[in-house]
Amino acid sequence: MHASITTVIFDLDGTLFDHQASAALGVAGLTEQLGAQSTADLEAAWFAAEDRHVQSWASGACGWQEQRRRRLRDYLPLVGVEAPDDEAELDRLFAVYLDCCQRSWSAFPDAAPALRAVRAAGYQVAVLTNGQRQQQLAKLERIALLQLVGPVWATDDLGVAKPDPKTYLTVCDHLGVSPSETVYVGDNFAHDVEGAEGAGLRAAFLDRHDQGPTDYRPRISSLRDLLQAIETPAPS
Repeated sequence: MHASITTVIFDLDGTLFDHQASAALGVAGLTEQLGAQSTADLEAAWFAAEDRHVQSWASGACGWQEQRRRRLRDYLPLVGVEAPDDEAELDRLFAVYLDCCQRSWSAFPDAAPALRAVRAAGYQVAVLTNGQRQQQLAKLERIALLQLVGPVWATDDLGVAKPDPKTYLTVCDHLGVSPSETVYVGDNFAHDVEGAEGAGLRAAFLDRHDQGPTDYRPRISSLRDLLQAIETPAPS
């Protein structure tokens, strides 16, 4: 990348925070409470419902608590449980899932070292996440990254979600930097790479599981390689 980069903005879930691992344990705990055993298919169904209904929340179609209830209404029949009409009971069941999740919240091992290295190299650091601010800040505090990440912007701060260009541009404006001097780092190719580049930012694709386009550059498998990727000049 070009040496004019001044700012590095990070995604949170899947980039700094291991959401998939904690959510999988949450699904397992909830499913066991319901008298069943979690399977790969059930886990995949939970994540599909999560994606679907969190996007509905991000678009303004429902509230934060309602998207949680909708996820349960989709999931419970898959384990042979009729979804209750009582919202309080749905909230209680989601609390079971959330408690199991929170007990296993963790940062990726490469997250803190990468943040320290980027900051030590003189780059401004921030987080832009498609999540609810209160929950995302709680994650960052629990995993001991809150003091390393700089300012944090979430969907409910901005009123829009990635990959809408307004998300990246609004954060750049708040940080006082131009998109062209900013790198966005994330694991979701559509949101974190194509979305960021569509708004005029540079992007670094974190492909932890070797699932994305292999010809994209810079593409890294660990945040340990981020600083080198940022500081390596782009091919002319």
